[in-house]
Amino acid sequence: MIADHSFLLEGNRTGILLIHGLTGTPNEMRGLARRFHQKGYTVMALQLAGHCGTVEDLVNTTWQDWYKSVCDAAEQLKQHVDHVFVAGLSMGALLALNYATEHRVSGVMSYSPTFKYDGWSVPLWSKFAAPILLPIVYKLNIFRNLTFDEAEPFGIYNEKLRQRIVHSMQHGDSSEAGLPGNPWHSLYQLQCLSKVVRKNLSAITAPCLLIHAYDDDIAHRKNSQLIYDQVQGPKQLVWLKKSYHMITIDNDREQVITDSLAFIAQYAQA
Repeated sequence: MIADHSFLLEGNRTGILLIHGLTGTPNEMRGLARRFHQKGYTVMALQLAGHCGTVEDLVNTTWQDWYKSVCDAAEQLKQHVDHVFVAGLSMGALLALNYATEHRVSGVMSYSPTFKYDGWSVPLWSKFAAPILLPIVYKLNIFRNLTFDEAEPFGIYNEKLRQRIVHSMQHGDSSEAGLPGNPWHSLYQLQCLSKVVRKNLSAITAPCLLIHAYDDDIAHRKNSQLIYDQVQGPKQLVWLKKSYHMITIDNDREQVITDSLAFIAQYAQA
């Protein structure tokens, strides 16, 4: 049984739902949650199904299970608030966008959205092989424990922070810093989720704030550009220059917080 590391910080009647990324943990969003709560908002940071456990725990779940975690957490949050903003990091951003296609939200905050791993640190062979290889691996149910391990700089521009996070991933509890690699079966589930979200982007009319590192090492900035070009509501696209993929904890985290708070304040009463 995986321990649940989700947390709720009660505040006013405007709620913010925070969604971590693939193999990640609610800790990725803890700094944002604390600052949002200090401004008076009610904040819920959820733990996606299969996460904060073992590789086997994760590969036994699908993207539909992850999305159900989002819907369940949103229902819990709605018991405390009248308005809901959804925010996600990396794959969490896709889950936030998917939620916005099916539910009424006050706004979406998309941090480093990842339809596919196509940043500059990702090996060239995997960019071309993944779309072909992953469906085969999944359907044949082979290599269940095989993971695609991340490489330097591990999504983090700040060197001291990077060393600390990598040490935690390799020597600590997965609930603290996540798993050190992405299981192949889970990457296939990300592929499936990506197709669903891309197909429905034009159905999103809620305001969207898109924040992406200009030199993202894991997900190229065109992932955010794609969203910006297709969503139909009010939208804003922000490039960060001193961070890599993990923008909620990297050098530009203060700008992420500031821009997010301004966005929330602008649309909270809409």
